[in-house]
Amino acid sequence: MTQDIKDFFEGLPTRAAGKTAGMNNTYVFAIDGAGTWTVAVSDDGVTVSEGDQGGDCTLEASAETFSRVVAGEQNATTAYMTGKLKIKGDMGAAMKLQKLF
Repeated sequence: MTQDIKDFFEGLPTRAAGKTAGMNNTYVFAIDGAGTWTVAVSDDGVTVSEGDQGGDCTLEASAETFSRVVAGEQNATTAYMTGKLKIKGDMGAAMKLQKLF
């Protein structure tokens, strides 16, 4: 599961190509049991780096929950409402993430 999450972040710039128009935000994903990544999104695309580089908002989840969300098996809003996904910071920026997943 941890490798799947790493692969997700490594492939994100390619998968997000063409979907970032009008976005200019930075996100920190803290995935318990897998690691932390900073994802910078702009009109030019997506840049991913390991570690917490700071961001407009931080999303925290277990590796299991995150894997289920990106696989389409778990609705991100439901995960947030049930406490499985925690979001700190700019909620408006967090809502824009739906374009990328």
